[in-house]
Amino acid sequence: MSQYGTLGVAVIGTGRMGADHVRRISEVTSGARVAAVVDIDPERAKRIAEGVDGCTPYTDPAAAMAADDVDAVLIASPGPAHEAALLAAFAHDLPVLCEKPLTPDAASALRVLEAEQRLGHRRVQVGFMRRYDPEYARLKALLDGGTLGRPLMLHNRHRNAATPPGFTNAMIINDSVVHEMDVTRWLLGQEITSVTVVRPRRSAGAPDGLDDPQLVLFETDGGAVVDVEVNLNCGFGYQVQAEAVCERGTARIGDGHAMVTSAAGRWGGTIAQGFVERFENAYDRQVQAWVDATRRGEVTGPSAWDGYAAAAVCEAGVRAQTEGRRIAVDLAGRPPLYR
Repeated sequence: MSQYGTLGVAVIGTGRMGADHVRRISEVTSGARVAAVVDIDPERAKRIAEGVDGCTPYTDPAAAMAADDVDAVLIASPGPAHEAALLAAFAHDLPVLCEKPLTPDAASALRVLEAEQRLGHRRVQVGFMRRYDPEYARLKALLDGGTLGRPLMLHNRHRNAATPPGFTNAMIINDSVVHEMDVTRWLLGQEITSVTVVRPRRSAGAPDGLDDPQLVLFETDGGAVVDVEVNLNCGFGYQVQAEAVCERGTARIGDGHAMVTSAAGRWGGTIAQGFVERFENAYDRQVQAWVDATRRGEVTGPSAWDGYAAAAVCEAGVRAQTEGRRIAVDLAGRPPLYR
């Protein structure tokens, strides 16, 4: 560990997520501090670093990773830059928390898998934060406990108030539905074998060129069927919900009814307006779990294999979108390191 007696973390990328992680590590997480920040914009890196005691700004990830006070790396840069940053971290044998995607495509994700296997031990945790959300964790424990019998179907809803400018059909799969891909694999303990995309009429709220909403269907190697309603311009807020249909009952999460008020002849609650607000607790728990495991000399949580599997399913999903048919997932054999 660093001279401060805590885990010195280099945060790569200081955009929306990176800056939020800098705040999280500095103000919420115990046992860690931000030792370095990296951004291609030197002024932004300097500005972020000035707000953190003992933090050094860099423009080169490899230079930050070589610093004596850096013990671990959090990658929050754009996806196309992840492979190079991951390989640099491997060169220094540094533990990594990598925001999704692991890499933007299955081929580059396989290269990362091969490089990590050459190390002979896991170094990567992928940032699929829903696994750390308390509601998802309770649903996972319930399914694993078996009291409801085998899961047969999983219904998901993924709604957003509006998409940012430039959002594309491929991003619906790669940036949004990728989360349901990971939680499906995690909740069910099964691999996704095929993807089908069905498009209803376009919403009047969808921007030109975006086919929104969509219904995405997964089939798994355990015989489960999964649907995802992805509705990214619903107008009223951000909602993520899931319902498992099992042999002896069902279980649903994400209704957001922590508090319901009744007043002036009306009842209701509030709806989160973005993913950072909805999953703030999950992000906090994810980073704390990563820090705790790293300080113990362990790597836990979603692995590079999980990142690769998500990339492979995303590729099938984008093909299903464009070709209008069921597409089988082309998944490599799972290496022993990830079993």
